[in-house]
Amino acid sequence: MRVTVGIAVSMLVALSIGVSTFIVHSLWWTTARDNSQMLAAEINSQISNTVRIEVGLTLRSAEAAWAAVRTIFIQNVIETRQADKREFVFLSQLQSQPNISWITFGWPDGNFFAAHRLGDSGLEMIEIDENIHDRKLRRDRYIFIPGDIQFEERSFAETDYDPRDHPWYDNFIDRDTPDWIEVRDLPNSDKTVFAYSGPIDVRRQRQGVLSVAIDTDRLSRFLGSLRPGEFGAAFILSADGKVIAVPDPNADEITPARMGEGELYEVAKLSGQKLLTEADGVVAGTLTKRIVYDDVAYAVALTPLGFYGWRVATVIPESAFLSGIDRTLVNLVYILLGVVALATIAAIWLVRRVVANPLSRVAEDLSRIERFDVEQVSRRPSRLVELENLSAATASMAAGLSAFRKYVPTDLVKMLVAAGVKSQPGGETKQISVLFCDVSGFTGLAEKHGPKVVELMEPFFNAASSTIERHDGTLDKFIGDAVMAFWGAPRQNPNHAEHACRAALELVDVVENSALQSQSDEALHVRIGLNSGEALVGNIGSEHRLNYTAIGDVVNVASRLEGVNKTYGTAILIGPETRREAGNAIIARELDKMEIAGRSEELVVFELIAMTDDTPEPPAWIAAYESGLAHFRAGRFAQAIDAFKSADTLRGGDPASLVMIERAQAAL
Repeated sequence: MRVTVGIAVSMLVALSIGVSTFIVHSLWWTTARDNSQMLAAEINSQISNTVRIEVGLTLRSAEAAWAAVRTIFIQNVIETRQADKREFVFLSQLQSQPNISWITFGWPDGNFFAAHRLGDSGLEMIEIDENIHDRKLRRDRYIFIPGDIQFEERSFAETDYDPRDHPWYDNFIDRDTPDWIEVRDLPNSDKTVFAYSGPIDVRRQRQGVLSVAIDTDRLSRFLGSLRPGEFGAAFILSADGKVIAVPDPNADEITPARMGEGELYEVAKLSGQKLLTEADGVVAGTLTKRIVYDDVAYAVALTPLGFYGWRVATVIPESAFLSGIDRTLVNLVYILLGVVALATIAAIWLVRRVVANPLSRVAEDLSRIERFDVEQVSRRPSRLVELENLSAATASMAAGLSAFRKYVPTDLVKMLVAAGVKSQPGGETKQISVLFCDVSGFTGLAEKHGPKVVELMEPFFNAASSTIERHDGTLDKFIGDAVMAFWGAPRQNPNHAEHACRAALELVDVVENSALQSQSDEALHVRIGLNSGEALVGNIGSEHRLNYTAIGDVVNVASRLEGVNKTYGTAILIGPETRREAGNAIIARELDKMEIAGRSEELVVFELIAMTDDTPEPPAWIAAYESGLAHFRAGRFAQAIDAFKSADTLRGGDPASLVMIERAQAAL
């Protein structure tokens, strides 16, 4: 028997009220425990978020300091060997960034320089140089005074410290990017710090390794300012469960944090050990545990901090929240929990069978319609009248949309829906690459085959569509035998020029390897124009008819480039912006300059030859052609003719070289 949604919901509400009334009157005494758990969870959330923010700020301050010093070096504001200016930069960074404990620099010759914070009272400069007192370690101590720092004393000591022997230098001297590393071996220090290290290059010459380090005792000082409840505390655990930071408001670089003191510390250490034992050291999200130590129960929450496997552990005695629960009610709790479980199972069974499962199937069908996968949509029978009617309407909608799939670019519609583009006139300026592809000899082919030309061209259009889609392009439209596509919209694509070049080369191969022939039984070829730049992209048209397309000068130039292929006998011509953005990913030759209507300057035109991952080195004939082009522009026409002939010979036939030979001969 089928029922309406109203009846089904009423049954569910009646069942929920009956069960809820019984549970509310029976489990009133659980309010204290629930409130205590909520309070503990809230305190843990606040503490973990506060610690996470502090750790994040500390890490970001170290990374920002590293980036600032690196910028000063690579911009050649100062040289790494300029001791006085370098000292000023390092000192100013430590003075302005209280969370930073060390800034070090190691050179490939083994020299070393560092700035080290000495608590809140001062700092020191450490330098090891082969030209200073037979490579002794020099220490300059400074103290902080209001608004400035003041030099105190200088000392020298024997040392065998060499940065090249330590991971913070050795692991990064041959790398290209900085990263974090645990450091235990800085001069005159037995502390473990965490350093953001990376190489420094100036004018493409590696100068050495720069490192900015933070001290966990600074984090202990921050933890000392937190109060998780009246009797609780917060700790930071390492990836292996060891306590590395404890609440100590007096800890800093010269005053180590007091480790191993108090029951809360022992509970935090015990929770770290149990964490590794029970979860194999891998925990996703916050893990709440109840730890009993010396017959006292503690609520412990361990939350990942997202750095080096660290976790923040909040330890709070349960006695801080609960005065005790009457043990005589435990049996009643078990009985009521059983009732709740049975009522929940019954409610879930009813809702899933009558409402949830049919609704989920209809929702799946609607998702398929959203993706234009309408063939998989069918009518879903249901005992609920409304759900069955909804399923029938969904199936009818799918059948109607199926008839229109071939008239609209469904892939484009999917992208527009995913990007949240509204179906109304409008657009925005974007950096894109535009491609125009035209089949040479199509007019003769149409005259030869008549209406059958549509069937003959179908493989080309299918191949063009799949090629453009495979290289993350957007197929705009078919214009007779031509194809227009663009890259960079609606989805952002920072490599739009490179992807467009790959698609263009593949389109040429598709037609070259096809069986299409012109009226004179000659193989057909494609001509492609490709240009990059800013264009207005969006829904162009009226309220009644829209076309998601691109308009602007970049589109007009791409269309002109496609036609210029006829003059030079080339297959793919690209504009200067495409050549610049594709960079080292492509091999291209500068073909000529052309005049564009509406432009005051001539446009430099390039011919796309290949991708560098397919052809690592440019062919020799490109250099010969570009040499001829330089002679031609300088008026040395005889030399230009010789160079163009050489390019034609080396390539085994180069129509563009023949065109330029004719121009040079006419200019003699």
